[in-house]
Amino acid sequence: MNHHDANRKFGRTHNGRRALMKGLAVSLVRDGKIMTTEAKAKELRPFIEKMITRARTGGLLSRRLLVARLGSEVSAEKLVKEIAPRYTGRDGGYTRITKLAPRAGDASSMAVIEFI
Repeated sequence: MNHHDANRKFGRTHNGRRALMKGLAVSLVRDGKIMTTEAKAKELRPFIEKMITRARTGGLLSRRLLVARLGSEVSAEKLVKEIAPRYTGRDGGYTRITKLAPRAGDASSMAVIEFI
């Protein structure tokens, strides 16, 4: 039986996956768009969209949760002050994933994830 296998594991431990998502999220907030594998982009999308929804409220609790989940005060502030206000009238779908050609080295499917 294949119970409890809904999330992608990426060959990492729980803490390793959490660190990977934090790093990808901080890079996305800092740069606006990043190129990564398609699987990582698909896992990052719900993670970062929950952060943006949380940042839209902008309260003290939201800021503290963002800092805790992103691990970076600078990224949390940018998310609250610059990125979240752009989506006040939007109910979700803050990111876009665009598929690219496979990577030359290992033919892994690549994608760009960016803010809309």
